[in-house]
Amino acid sequence: MQQSRHSWQPAEPPQRAVLFVNPVSGGGKAARTAIADRARERGVEAIVLTPDRSLATLVREAVERGADALGVAGGDGSLAVVAEVAQAHGLPFVCVPTGTRNHFARDVGVDLHDPVAALDAFTHGVERRIDLAEVNGRVFLNNVSLGIYGDAVRQRGYRDAKLRTLLETTAEVLGPGAPAPELQLVDDLGREHRHPAVVLVSNNPYVSDRPLVPGTRPALDSGQLGIIVLEPLRTPPDPPPRAWSARAIRVNAPAPVHAGIDGEAVDLVPPLEFVTRPSALRVRISPRHPETSPGSV
Repeated sequence: MQQSRHSWQPAEPPQRAVLFVNPVSGGGKAARTAIADRARERGVEAIVLTPDRSLATLVREAVERGADALGVAGGDGSLAVVAEVAQAHGLPFVCVPTGTRNHFARDVGVDLHDPVAALDAFTHGVERRIDLAEVNGRVFLNNVSLGIYGDAVRQRGYRDAKLRTLLETTAEVLGPGAPAPELQLVDDLGREHRHPAVVLVSNNPYVSDRPLVPGTRPALDSGQLGIIVLEPLRTPPDPPPRAWSARAIRVNAPAPVHAGIDGEAVDLVPPLEFVTRPSALRVRISPRHPETSPGSV
């Protein structure tokens, strides 16, 4: 088992914890498990999100009112918004797994099948520090996908049929003769990749064995980005697929780049500057949960 540099430590309960609840993520999982009510029973203020209010605005307002711990019951995109504010103010961050994939929750050691117990992180949680990552100043917890994955997240029906959409996009982009995105980057061996079909930059590296599906990260505190580059199905001298780690990387392009940032569709203005922020975020989870990623075993 790969050991973390930072072990979990008991933490003092917050006095004014706030949980932001996305009622539609994960097919309504938060509503089915009555997460907002269960949080309030523990003395946590629960704010149920509505389409008319920006999550970023709600989080900033909560901090202004004196919140001393921030949590999210929702998908990975919502988590990054709240985690960025928590980091900026030095507050602990709690993840309640009510999204579809719960990518971050799984890798940080939360039991995905027990969202109600995840609320115990507020009342008698354990804490450690993990890394964040940024692209052009925007924080991400999981990964930024460029190329076929950046295109796939923009397609209608992606959230309801992610695997099918990715396979269809892969066939279009990786197939012989298909145009590849105009991305350029240099790998750790000094080789230039000019038209990769896939570039995936993650907050800490994925396990090497089948890194994209299902994809787990053995650690979230290595102080490294994970970079995976896949080329279209062409003949040499195109560089072969490559996976490596680095503290920073630049991706160039002649025009704005379609990207998926923690599953959210975004256009990024080049150059794309990726950096890691080691030990930037205080995370708390329930002491009843695994406390390790499946990829660490």
